[in-house]
Amino acid sequence: MKRLLAGLVLIAGCTTAPPPPETPQSAAPTPEFTVTAGLRHVANVPPGAPFDTPESFGTDLAFQGRYAFAGNYGGFTVYDIGDPARPTVVTRVLCPADQNDISVYGNLLFLSVDVPRAGPECSSGPGDPSSPTQFEGVRIFDITDVANPRYVTAVRTPCGSHTNTFIPGEDVHHVYASAAGPIPGAANCPAPHELISVIEVPAADPAAAKVVATPVLFTDRDPGRFGGCHDVSVLPAKNLAVAACYGDGLLLDITDRAAPKVLQRVTDRKNFSIWHSAAFTPDGARVVLSDELGGGAAPMCTARVPENKGGTAVYEITADRRMRPLGLFKIPRTQTAAENCVAHNGNVIPVEGRNLMVQAWYQGGVSVWDFTDPANAREVAAFERAPLAPGRLGGSWSAYFYNGYIYSSDITQGLDVLELTEPSVAGARRLPGLNPQTQE
Repeated sequence: MKRLLAGLVLIAGCTTAPPPPETPQSAAPTPEFTVTAGLRHVANVPPGAPFDTPESFGTDLAFQGRYAFAGNYGGFTVYDIGDPARPTVVTRVLCPADQNDISVYGNLLFLSVDVPRAGPECSSGPGDPSSPTQFEGVRIFDITDVANPRYVTAVRTPCGSHTNTFIPGEDVHHVYASAAGPIPGAANCPAPHELISVIEVPAADPAAAKVVATPVLFTDRDPGRFGGCHDVSVLPAKNLAVAACYGDGLLLDITDRAAPKVLQRVTDRKNFSIWHSAAFTPDGARVVLSDELGGGAAPMCTARVPENKGGTAVYEITADRRMRPLGLFKIPRTQTAAENCVAHNGNVIPVEGRNLMVQAWYQGGVSVWDFTDPANAREVAAFERAPLAPGRLGGSWSAYFYNGYIYSSDITQGLDVLELTEPSVAGARRLPGLNPQTQE
C-alpha cells in the first residue's frame, strides 16, 4: 500500500503482550463470508490487544516451521500454526510503524518502518520528517525464543523501508529495503531517490548490520511519478530479481548481491498504473507482476474499471533473460463502489505441471487462479468476506499458500486459514519456511 496512511498516530512503546489463555476458534466471531468449491474456511483468529484498535491494520506474512509471523501497523504477531485448523497466538509485540512489512530467517526477524519515528527503538514515538535524527528503515529482532522476541538493532535507510526482501547467505545475509520517494520536506528522503538500499547482515553478529550500497536503478523517471521501488522479489538460485518500481518493472541480475544490475526495464502505460509486487514460478520461467491501481484504498474492481487495470500480468523470462508479456488476469467477481479492491500480495503454489497462484485482493477477498495458459488465465477458487461499512478500509492484505493451506492476513479481521482442497495441488511441495519475496 502506498504511503497514504502514514499520518496515523499509533500506540508508542515496545512490549511483548502475553497471549490469551486460549484461542477457541469455534467460538471466535467470524463475519459473514462466501467460499467457493475447492476451498474450506477452517479458522479465524480475530485481532487482540494491543492490535484491536481501528489503526492496527494487519499487513504482510512470513513463515518458518510451525509459525506464522504477521506484520501490523502496531507491531507484529507470532502464530503457532502447527495445527492449521486451530492456530493460536504465541505473542504480540507492540512496535508501532507503517507498515511493518516482515521477513524471517533462522533466529532473525526484520520489520520495515515507513513512517518517521523519534528513534529506532519500539518505544520511540512519532518523529518529525524534517529532522535528520528521525528514524525510518529496518528493525531487526532475535526470535530464538519466539514467545519473547528481542530487539537487536535498526538500520536507517533513505526514505525508510516500505518493504524488505531477505537474501540468505552463508556468512553474510543481505536485505533489500524499498521505499517510494522523494518526499518534499523530509530530511532523509531527498530527490531524485531512484534507488533501493542494500543492508548487509553478518550472520554471526546481526547487531553490526549496516547499509553497504544504495544502487541507482534508473535515472530518467517520468515527471510526477514516484522514485524508488515498492517491492523486490528474488530468485537466488538463478541470481535473478524482479523489482516492481511504481512506474516500471525491472529484471535484475543479483549475482553481486550488493550491486544489482538492470537487465531490462519494462514500461506498460496501457495496463499498469503502480507496479507493486512480483512472484516467480518455482522454475523461474515466468513471473507475475501486480498493479496496485488506486494504492489499495480505492474501488478498482467495479464494473466501471476496465479488466486490464488494477490486475495482474504474467511475463515469460526468456533464455536471454528478458521479460515478455503473456497475459493478464483480474478477478471476475465485480465489487461495489464502497469496497477497496485491487491486486495485492500473493505467491505461486509449488506444484508440478500447472501454474497456480494465491493472491489477496483486499475486499475482493482471496483468489486462487490458474495461469498455465496465461492468455486465458482463470479463477478456480475464491474466498470473500461481506463488504465493510462504506468508507472503511479492509480486506485481505496478503494471502499465501504454505504447506497445504492458505493464510490470509486481513486488515481488520485478523488471520484467516483456508484449506485448499483443489485436487491439482495435492502434490505441492512442503517448505521449511516462506518469505514470499524470497523464493528459495
